[in-house]
Amino acid sequence: MLDLEVVPERSLGNEQWEFALGMPLAQAISILQKHCRIIKNVQVLYSEQTPLSHDLILNLTQDGIKLLFDATNQRLKVKIVDFREGGGVHFNSQAIAPTIEQIDQSFGATHPGVYNAAEQLFHLNFRGLSFSFQLDSWNEAPKYEPNFAMGLASLQIPHGAMVKRMHIYTGNNLQETRAPVMPLACFLGNIYAECVDVLRDRAGPLGLKLRLLTAACGPGVMTDAKVRSIERSIYFGDSCQDVLGALGSPHKVFYKSEDKMKIHSPSPHKQVPSKCNDYFFNYFTLGVDILFDSTSHLVKKFWDQIQELLGHPMEKPVVLHRSSSANNTNPFGSTFCFGLQRMIFEVMQNNHIASVTLYGAPRTTGQARPESSSSSH
Repeated sequence: MLDLEVVPERSLGNEQWEFALGMPLAQAISILQKHCRIIKNVQVLYSEQTPLSHDLILNLTQDGIKLLFDATNQRLKVKIVDFREGGGVHFNSQAIAPTIEQIDQSFGATHPGVYNAAEQLFHLNFRGLSFSFQLDSWNEAPKYEPNFAMGLASLQIPHGAMVKRMHIYTGNNLQETRAPVMPLACFLGNIYAECVDVLRDRAGPLGLKLRLLTAACGPGVMTDAKVRSIERSIYFGDSCQDVLGALGSPHKVFYKSEDKMKIHSPSPHKQVPSKCNDYFFNYFTLGVDILFDSTSHLVKKFWDQIQELLGHPMEKPVVLHRSSSANNTNPFGSTFCFGLQRMIFEVMQNNHIASVTLYGAPRTTGQARPESSSSSH
């Protein structure tokens, strides 16, 4: 059983972990992985055909909890606790049932609730918190007769009526709620990308300009510390030292052991093995992977909309199967890689863009960075 503390308009959690509104999806998954012995049978729900039109959901099936994340910014928007599923969620303690009287005692006064006849649910709303009561045996809407001595029980909810579902969200209206900005407690010393622009000239991309969000952390940090926005740019031809100076240390460094795309290279030396491996800097919180060749130089919507902006590729796509000895299954299936203006667009079967790879020739020593314009993506 999960013994959780509810903070309206903020969080659901305990002393070990907390699901806070505005938390990034990756951080929530990290919590679930760390506590996999306690939190089991977690489902990831999403729309295959329209992934940006529906929320991403982490469904804790054993505990009756659903975490809804905004599909675009992937921050936690709504938390749903179902008191009848799983049987493992209780209110305050196992000895106290989540009745209307208990809600009144715990959260105090609110406005009269709203009865939904189609769902046979009675919704009682606080700021950032909503409770739904199941009224299966009712044939008409509950009546509101003020009785100051009885508090919320004067809404004529049947004796012993139990809470079926609870929502935690931001604002006064559940239907209009949006994922809030990321709380300071969620930064944990990391830097996050608010926006990534492609720097380009008429020939194609030159690099990336990133608008980054950072928050102070560590001992002695004031409680009123605020998020700070900074801008950094990286270009093709930058050394790994240049990238480290601009973005800081990566979360991981990955060394390539093979290059499955090399067979499609027109170069005559494509089958000649290299003495050194290319490697990636993985910046997970920025959503950016940076590829360096063995000499330490950077080489690095809808598909229909991309083609309207940039034109159509001249060659057929390369079919990419994301599988290896460590990962022989891929829920997204095969993807198509189209080359266009020094960019490789990986397109999923639902016509959405899975990834964009930028590439360019490295600069010679002492060569200045070129003039550029930027476009957001």
